[in-house]
Amino acid sequence: MANETTNEFTSALNNLVDTLGKLGQQQVELITSGINSVAGVFEPLAKTATELADNAFSSCKQVVESAAAAITPKK
Repeated sequence: MANETTNEFTSALNNLVDTLGKLGQQQVELITSGINSVAGVFEPLAKTATELADNAFSSCKQVVESAAAAITPKK
């Protein structure tokens, strides 16, 4: 009888530890998924912002070149 109680307790304890391990693993997977989702959202935004800055810089450069060409005396 005492042996059966010990086996049941050991089995219950093993099940509890297994369940806690699975819950911990799911939390890690959830956090990892969230991080990947956030990174997936910001990646296109960063690309678009970089392209926008590049285009703005190119436009400013063209304005300066045009102004310089207009001011420079022609021979």
